[in-house]
Amino acid sequence: MCSEVARPVGADDAARLLRSASSVTVLSHVNPDADTIGSALALAVALERAGTPVRASFPAPHRLPRSLTLLPGTHLLCPPEEVPADSAVAVAVDCSSSDRLGELAGVLDSSGTALVVDHHSTNTGFGDVAVVDPQAQSTTVIVERILRAWGTPVDADIAQCLYAGLVTDTGGLRRADTASLRLTADLLETGFDGPALLRGLMDSHPFAWLPMLGTVLARARLDPEAVGGRGMVHTAIHLEDARGVEWEEVESVIDIVRTSDEAEVAVVLKERPSNDDAPRGLWSVSLRSRGTVDVATVARGLGGGGHRAAAGYPAAGSQDDVLAELRAALGR
Repeated sequence: MCSEVARPVGADDAARLLRSASSVTVLSHVNPDADTIGSALALAVALERAGTPVRASFPAPHRLPRSLTLLPGTHLLCPPEEVPADSAVAVAVDCSSSDRLGELAGVLDSSGTALVVDHHSTNTGFGDVAVVDPQAQSTTVIVERILRAWGTPVDADIAQCLYAGLVTDTGGLRRADTASLRLTADLLETGFDGPALLRGLMDSHPFAWLPMLGTVLARARLDPEAVGGRGMVHTAIHLEDARGVEWEEVESVIDIVRTSDEAEVAVVLKERPSNDDAPRGLWSVSLRSRGTVDVATVARGLGGGGHRAAAGYPAAGSQDDVLAELRAALGR
């Protein structure tokens, strides 16, 4: 059974655990992004090459974002109902808490050992053993350390998966530190087409994204007095705005809103379907900071988590109520 508090371990320990495992299941979080899928596929491909039975999965709705179909190793992904319940090792990648695994959280309990690999400062310490480094700019950075400790060659296929998580979690390398830039160079030297992969991951959208974006940006508002006078820009995406648009396109809106010069914090409220048990508005709130505000701490206080400059949380209530609560949490 999965421990209540994971024992911290290093990359060497994680490598030994994976190297000796008779079977492995790798789990990504709900609504997967490039970091969680890139981490999962890099590990899964390495394990497959080592002859270890391995499957990877993520919770329902089990639809891989269009941009991530570009990555090698997708043949190792399976729907949640096909995930083995008794793997020797289950690995949760890029998950700050077990509830990010949805219906797959129980796999951690039913497997022999639950290993957590993550870079969120808000990680709750779940699992049996964990490699958690909030200083790493992506979970794929930590996965690369584990593969290096294992002695597994990082070829072009694995490098693409690692690059995908690193380049997206650093905003197209705009927020990359020197260690991430060095790793990026090493990955690109394996020979894959980095610019083409980057375009597919971050600079390619279906036409339906454009009218949706126009509608959402038209209702954006600037609150210059918020965040202690440092400013907050915000908008909302209603269900009708997102019809015919995949969720990954909805998620990308925050990266446009955050470019406002006058705001330290950018906010996008994304409406979620409600039901009779939850008649009030349900929202998924995305936060971005230019760096002086720790939005992960704010999100944690509101039931979510994330990174210092990029975080999110769930909310319920009217749009005005959610924004008022957020303003108070940000110090007005």
